[in-house]
Amino acid sequence: MKLRKKSWQEKLADSRGLPRVCPIDAAKSKRWGTGTFVIPAPMEVDQLMRQVPRGRVTTIDELRKVLARRHGATIACPLTTGIFSWIAARAAAEAESEGKMKTTPFWRTLKSNGELNPKYPGGTAGLAQRLSDEGHKILQKGNRFFVVGFKDHLATFKEV
Repeated sequence: MKLRKKSWQEKLADSRGLPRVCPIDAAKSKRWGTGTFVIPAPMEVDQLMRQVPRGRVTTIDELRKVLARRHGATIACPLTTGIFSWIAARAAAEAESEGKMKTTPFWRTLKSNGELNPKYPGGTAGLAQRLSDEGHKILQKGNRFFVVGFKDHLATFKEV
């Protein structure tokens, strides 16, 4: 019997025992310092991304700050936060393709330096169009795209 591949929405809903707070070990301390880090649940990342209103943006670093504060950790894992934002984006695109109207506005979540994430559905061209439609100015530098003045348009998050 052939196994069915999980949909992006199913992957988003699979928390795999997360969130989990772990001590920063010696191998990670060179990069992250000392203390603890949280591995968030995918739905937590999605829930934060959903809070970003039209005309505003956020970054992976901003999401990580909120997640760390929420769990009393020193930092949130940059790798899993990035992966889970990508899964949230794919799940939202999948839901849009099914005709769902209220999905996660993934195009409003930028890389830490205000750069559009080319791995999100629609690529940089699709993301740039959506952000332009919401009033943001997009600047191209080589193959990379950035939201001009993104720091002036950062969303604030409600603590849950």
